[in-house]
Amino acid sequence: MPHPIPRRALGIAACAGLAGPALAQAPWPQAQPIRLVVPFAPGGTTDIIARILAGEMSRRLGQSMVVENRPGAGATLGTGQVARAAPDGYTLVLSVISAMVVGKVLGGDRIPWDPDRDFAHVATVMSTPYLILVRPDLPLRTPADLVAEAQRRPDALSYGTSGIGSMPHLVMLRFLAAAGGGAAMTHVPYRGAAQIATDVAAGVLPAMVDSLTAASANIRSGALRPLAHTWPERVPAFPDIPTFRELGFRDLVVDGWSGIAAPARTPRPILERLAAAAREALEAPEVVRRYAETATAPGRLVLDDAQRFVREEVAVWTPIVRASGATMD
Repeated sequence: MPHPIPRRALGIAACAGLAGPALAQAPWPQAQPIRLVVPFAPGGTTDIIARILAGEMSRRLGQSMVVENRPGAGATLGTGQVARAAPDGYTLVLSVISAMVVGKVLGGDRIPWDPDRDFAHVATVMSTPYLILVRPDLPLRTPADLVAEAQRRPDALSYGTSGIGSMPHLVMLRFLAAAGGGAAMTHVPYRGAAQIATDVAAGVLPAMVDSLTAASANIRSGALRPLAHTWPERVPAFPDIPTFRELGFRDLVVDGWSGIAAPARTPRPILERLAAAAREALEAPEVVRRYAETATAPGRLVLDDAQRFVREEVAVWTPIVRASGATMD
């Protein structure tokens, strides 16, 4: 005959059986921390701002939001990991134009996710122009000076960006194509922007392309000299930096936006709570202060408007990216 099971053991088993479903059914976001994947290396200003936003959103959601850096492949590596994640509201991505638009177009069939179909875009959270920056000891003060030097010594000048197929890479390719006349420079891709600025300031590289968000402190300190930026109008915080448009590069207008996105099919109530938390976080004093320091503009679109914006960006940029000659190889 089988041994009888003690009543105490039965009680423990019964409690365990009740505890499992209870934990599994904990309402979002009580079950576990929320992961925010940043598809860049740690230490850059975008990463720092993402961490500040995550902290502010955590307080509003009542759950910790943990930033995980997943750089690589023009920001498409970490972005793709979130596309494949469970649509339960516990995995998000800092969506960036480099991945959602440029990386997807350049990657083609190698990128198995779609920026519209496979993501639910929660909110846009920041906006910044890109700049060409040089070492301050070089006799280069305008884009025309850089063009002349690149024509005089094709490929003798090098520049750094945050990776092959990144938006900074595309900005320089478009600049050189618009300059014409045999202007050429050698691209040096990095895994993140922070080290590039250090190398340019130290004389390892003569030039780089980066966002104003990331470069603002080095511009203010004089460690880097900006030649022009890609917004259509001058930035109030840096009124002395001209736009490429006003200097004759009419089509070199780029907005380096970032947002927060979840996997597609994430329940709408969860998306709405995330959007509300993001909107409130952007109004927090620490975020406002940090944005002002880095001349970063806050995002203003949420949910359906953010989804539509990304869809339109893909449509606008796809022919431009393909015509640029950029590759991920």
